[in-house]
Amino acid sequence: MNHSNGAAYSSAAHDSTVGIQAQIVHDSTVYITHPDASPQEKYRVGVQLLQDGVPSRARKMITDAIGHGYDGAEVRFHWVLAILSARTHHDLSTEEVRGLHYTSGLVRTYAEDEWKEALRVTFDLLAVLSTAGSETGPVLKQLQDLPPYQHNAILRHLDLMLTGGLKDDLWAETLERAEAERFGNERARRVWAYFAPVPIGARAVPPRPSTAAAAQAALPVRAALFAVSSALLLALALTADPAQAVVELLVALGAGLTAARLGVRWWGRETRPGLAAGARIPHPRDPAPTEGRFTNSVRHSFDHYFRIRTPYGFTPEAWLAHTAQVRGSLAAEIADLYRESRIGVDRVNWLIRHLAEDTRNHHTNGTLFDQSHQEQTPGRTKALTVTALALLGAAALAAFGTAISGAAQPRPLWAFLAVLGAAWSGHATASRWLEVRREEHRLTRETQEYQKQLTARQFAHQRWQALLDMTRPSELEMETWLTCDKTLFVDEALRHHRLTWRDLITHTILVAPAPSYKRGRVRGGPWRYSHYVFRLFLFTQDGIREISSEFNFSDATRKNEQRSNYRFDALSSVQVTENVDVGYDLELVLTNGPARKIRVKDADAHQLAPDENSQEISEINLSSAGSAHTFRLLEGIAADGKGWIERHSPNNLTPFQIAG
Repeated sequence: MNHSNGAAYSSAAHDSTVGIQAQIVHDSTVYITHPDASPQEKYRVGVQLLQDGVPSRARKMITDAIGHGYDGAEVRFHWVLAILSARTHHDLSTEEVRGLHYTSGLVRTYAEDEWKEALRVTFDLLAVLSTAGSETGPVLKQLQDLPPYQHNAILRHLDLMLTGGLKDDLWAETLERAEAERFGNERARRVWAYFAPVPIGARAVPPRPSTAAAAQAALPVRAALFAVSSALLLALALTADPAQAVVELLVALGAGLTAARLGVRWWGRETRPGLAAGARIPHPRDPAPTEGRFTNSVRHSFDHYFRIRTPYGFTPEAWLAHTAQVRGSLAAEIADLYRESRIGVDRVNWLIRHLAEDTRNHHTNGTLFDQSHQEQTPGRTKALTVTALALLGAAALAAFGTAISGAAQPRPLWAFLAVLGAAWSGHATASRWLEVRREEHRLTRETQEYQKQLTARQFAHQRWQALLDMTRPSELEMETWLTCDKTLFVDEALRHHRLTWRDLITHTILVAPAPSYKRGRVRGGPWRYSHYVFRLFLFTQDGIREISSEFNFSDATRKNEQRSNYRFDALSSVQVTENVDVGYDLELVLTNGPARKIRVKDADAHQLAPDENSQEISEINLSSAGSAHTFRLLEGIAADGKGWIERHSPNNLTPFQIAG
């Protein structure tokens, strides 16, 4: 394989990949093993990897388990499948061929059970494949008699090994199973959840810090001055006319207490515009929001979800107009809460959808714009407060008159200073006291709203996460659906070209990401795509037939199919370009056409978990895409033509005979 570090190319052609929309890594431990894991645990993970379409890593795990003493017919059966999965004879190393021969000799030493029989049938199939003119009937009968798991596993993992008449005999059964499983387990309804982004956690606007401390610090001095001034005025009034002064004192006390109690209800509360419950109004001292890509995306998302969450009696446009203020406030809040997280809006769409539904529910319940009315002070309270203040002022003036009546200097001056001091300090004390009470009320209200909002949003987040976890397909389901798609694609290509398996020397299929895809994977697993390009190469005696098509994975629909036919000698050059920051590209050069670049996979180093190895993940993805096998075939043909395939045909290989 030729590797070079080339620059990325930009193209929107069918052979290139552009427009990545989402990249999701599911936090799963299904493939994660500790360095000191037991051989049994490594074997279990290896079998899981094999079932989920990661044979390259499965080989390492099962081989490691065998090397540490965990062996037997079942273990060897899965090891043989891992060695042969997605490979043909010419992909095997000398050491692997030696290991297969050694394993074939172990079969007779195992106790009789279904695993020994499955292992024996596997080697019988290999022997038939490598012996020209062999009778396939007996081994096919043995294969049919195996339990379903072993039978299906052999057919699936020996897919590229099985050729010619033997493959023809098994093809109808393979197709039947693929058609039955292709849309099984509610594929069309569940695939979206595999590529859905991990929802970011719930957040709400916390209460602003209280500013009451400064007001409280100034309150004692002003209150003391008011007390001294009031006491002086009262003393002067009592000296002049005790009876009159007592009446004025009682009126002033009653009016003052009434004004204080009612004033707290009026001035001690912060009035707010009518908004949906939970919507945040920017504070005048808050910095002005800056528009950006994330903010604009949030606004567009709010418009989208408000448009589709429309209450009865509203058209989408009318609902958008009716909730413009609410929607704008909520969008500003969400953009401010999540802007620093450096995330895409798709990770917060669950919250935007929840807020759109919450606003619709408030409208349905008649509580969309009622919060300001709930906090408005009743007119009766305002009237009583004004009346009490008027009586307080009248009582103060009356006390001043009483204090200076019939008095000589300097009593009028002291009375005037007492009234002036009481008026100024009383106003200052009341203002500071009301500010403290207003801040306490605001902090209590905002804390309650914060807890209420956060609890509701956390519950919505948990519901959405639970839905994703319940809906998301497993790796085995994703791999099964993909295998079925490839099987039916191959069948359609064979029927279009009127070929049977007997007409083929070999074949290979390359699976690559299509333009504008979403991709996801579990930790330690291969990337899976929402849109694929399948590229099938059929090698016949007359040349190569290449068929490619784009697949929508959710519903298996196809588009942009292309077909090419060329002779073996027309393939003049094959080059693989690896760029760490871009990915793998395969370049085919034909003698009668321009070079064709095929994106095999995109770079994934920036999407790795801390405990993942970039080289290992890259190998997993290339193996799962069928790249290694395809590269080796095409490079061999480019170098030696048709003769390379003929030298590596099954007829030229040593049969795997079972000892005993």
